[in-house]
Parts: sequence; structure tokens; C-alpha cells
Amino acid sequence: MTEQQVPELTRGHRVATAAGAAVLLVLHALAGFFVLNALLTESEGPWDRSVTQTARLMAGLGVTVELLAVAVTAVCVNTGRLSRWWYAPATALVLTALIRMVFAPRP
Repeated sequence: MTEQQVPELTRGHRVATAAGAAVLLVLHALAGFFVLNALLTESEGPWDRSVTQTARLMAGLGVTVELLAVAVTAVCVNTGRLSRWWYAPATALVLTALIRMVFAPRP
């Protein structure tokens, strides 16, 4: 491509890209907090039913936040502001949360 065919990035484009990335980082951090709490929840024994509910609740909150992050990622990727690699953290956190929900301790 020649220089005439490449559109120059405007200030507004850069600001929108930075804003989209910042929103995604906050959403991934929040979901990571929920998933980490789901992973660190340990059972005290076979009588402890609240651990299963807590682990599943935290993992469910992590999945919910990541689904919102996937929606924001889709908007940013489709408008050309971010690359497709921004789907990787969402995929990793959703898979981790789903695995924790399935393998939560049974009371």
C-alpha cells in the first residue's frame, strides 16, 4: 500500500481505542477477581454446603462479567480499534470459571 491509501489515525480514533482497552482491562480484572475467589474457596469438610454455593456463585459472576467483556471486545474488534487477540483473556477466564463450576466440591 502506498502512503495515500493508508488512512492516518486521528486523535479521536486513538482516544476511542485507549478507552476500549481501558474498559476491557477493568472488566478482565473484575472477572479475574471473581474467578480467583472461586478457585481459592476451599471446603472445610463434607458437611460444608456453603463452599459449593460460594464457588459456583463467584464463577458465575466471573462468567457474567466476561460475557460483558466479550460484547465490548466484539464492538472494538468489529470497528477495527482492537485486534482479535483481545478475545484470549476472556476465553481463558470463561473456561477457568466453567471448569470450577463443574468441579466445585460436592457436599
